Amino acid sequence: MGRELAAQFPAAREAFAEADDLLGFSLSKLAWEGPEAELTQTHNAQPAILVHSIAVYRAVAEHIGDVAVAAGHSLGEFSAYVAAGTLSFADAVRTVRRRGELMLRSGHERPGTMAAILGLDDEAAERVCRDATAESGECVPANYNSPGQIVISGDVHAVGRAIELAKAVGAKRALPLSVSGAFHSPLMAPSVAGLEAQLSTVEINNPKFPVVSNVTAQPVTDAVSARRLLLEQLTSPVRWTACVRRMREMGADTFIELGPGNVLTGLLKRIDRDASGRAIGTLQDVQSTVSADV
Repeated sequence: MGRELAAQFPAAREAFAEADDLLGFSLSKLAWEGPEAELTQTHNAQPAILVHSIAVYRAVAEHIGDVAVAAGHSLGEFSAYVAAGTLSFADAVRTVRRRGELMLRSGHERPGTMAAILGLDDEAAERVCRDATAESGECVPANYNSPGQIVISGDVHAVGRAIELAKAVGAKRALPLSVSGAFHSPLMAPSVAGLEAQLSTVEINNPKFPVVSNVTAQPVTDAVSARRLLLEQLTSPVRWTACVRRMREMGADTFIELGPGNVLTGLLKRIDRDASGRAIGTLQDVQSTVSADV
């Protein structure tokens, strides 16, 4: 994650070096060399993804034009707030590390899991979750990723039952995900107090441009709302489809995904075929952007 980028762009290299100093261990070495099993643990993956995203942003910020509105999927909302000047990079790195630790602990205290449901509309997926909850425990929609693609979250038995119910009502696919907890569900409630305490130590400013919240799918323009919604995000579903549609309503027609991977760019076309999207995350992506402004 980001090794070649850091080697070629001083701004990216400085982001990784700053994170290493802030966290007191070499996050950069873990991101660049692994082991993968350790990197993908949520308390490591969260700061690693944020740092990579901001490293890319710093490398291309002068070349992508003015930002009208931003959003981030789950953890990515922290990166969006860093870009918007709401959170400092240092505070964001420390906070997402703490967020990951809290979420990991909640997953150990009450084991849960998640599953992807493909081919059902929102109402059908929500009904499956309600039925599974009535039979087996807590199960809720966690990510509304695109029309026909929803991730569910909850107790292990309840999610397993929801997979069976989803297949029975016509889901094209229903498959468990390899995760360490039931993220974006009530099972993360034990993490709330710890994250609230962490956020209380952080200076939060009004964003320089609106950031559309995962919780409400509405633009956030003030620091008070940003703080509250980052906390609510822990136990609330990511309303990504609605976030993209809200940004489109606000006039956005070109979307740039900054950081590792291109999942959101792929989801964009499923949400709105008329929107244009581009992922910038690799050294080649950044070089292309710098040599020819977006």
